[in-house]
Amino acid sequence: MDPKQPIEARIDDLLSRMTLEEKVGQMTQLERQNLTAKIMKKYTIRSILNGGGSVPWPNDTAKDWVKMVNMFQKWALSSRLGIPMMYAIDAVHGNNNVYKATIFPHSIGFGATRQVSFEI
Repeated sequence: MDPKQPIEARIDDLLSRMTLEEKVGQMTQLERQNLTAKIMKKYTIRSILNGGGSVPWPNDTAKDWVKMVNMFQKWALSSRLGIPMMYAIDAVHGNNNVYKATIFPHSIGFGATRQVSFEI
């Protein structure tokens, strides 16, 4: 792929070189606990979900999370076409799966307005 080409041309080029299996894998998302390098390679998985309560290790730190995501990305980039993966976190309030992370209340807007009741 020539990075000097317009993005549309690069997309068309990449799609023309992808197999049907690679296209399906590109649109498939697995929960990270169910993913291995072998599965990621075999099925060309390129979207990973971190579901609620799923953590890399007990009492994990932000550095542990970076290490885990980098490992998944390394697996993705080692594929035939080198397509990176996307990593999704199920976190409405903030990533409360990171040990000692700051968590924000869901309705922080109410607290920020100093509204004493929920009646408007």
